[in-house]
Amino acid sequence: MTVPGIDAAHAMLEEGAERNPEPWVDHCRAVGAAARAIAERHPALDGNVAYVLGLLHDIGRRSSGPGVADVRHILDCHAYLMELGFPDAARICLTHSFPIKEADAFASPWGELQTERRWVQKFLDGVEYTDYDRLIQLCDSLALPGGPVLLEKRLIDVALRHGFNAHTLTKWRAFLEIKQEFDAAVGGSIYAVLEGVVENTFGVLETMATAATSALVEGAQHQRG
Repeated sequence: MTVPGIDAAHAMLEEGAERNPEPWVDHCRAVGAAARAIAERHPALDGNVAYVLGLLHDIGRRSSGPGVADVRHILDCHAYLMELGFPDAARICLTHSFPIKEADAFASPWGELQTERRWVQKFLDGVEYTDYDRLIQLCDSLALPGGPVLLEKRLIDVALRHGFNAHTLTKWRAFLEIKQEFDAAVGGSIYAVLEGVVENTFGVLETMATAATSALVEGAQHQRG
């Protein structure tokens, strides 16, 4: 596949972080780590390729900022990686946002970018999704900047920020189906290989565990006293 090497991908992400130091950078790192963890247990995928595709799936956000439409990042990402000569990585910039092949399913409106919307729809109509496309769709849908979480938590996070549209529930069902496909491919729940998924999803558990431990220690000290 035509993708950058790992060192080059790291350099691209660091350069993007300098241009636009926002949570998207840590999100990309989380997607890359999740993609590698799953791919290493998948019979048809390469962990390093998956890692690079995850790291760079949102690299178009290097040019994002106030007043820039959110959908712009997938277009800028594709253009940037195509210019560098990485068409397989560039395609992920577009496909990762569309578990269903419907341009209007993007989380936020296209607004005035109707020519671009039609171009993306034509692209989606003509592409056959690979396991790498599906993998990055999945990992993007379960990775927050702090790391992987249960799929449902990430989907609600996106909905709270961007709202619903006519395709939201269909997209959610598609994400759940993709997860089931990868569960079957790796021989068990993908969550079993995603480090920190429980803590990231249920952060309150750590607080509860700390409080419980403190209570036990205090109780033991009281009994000795």
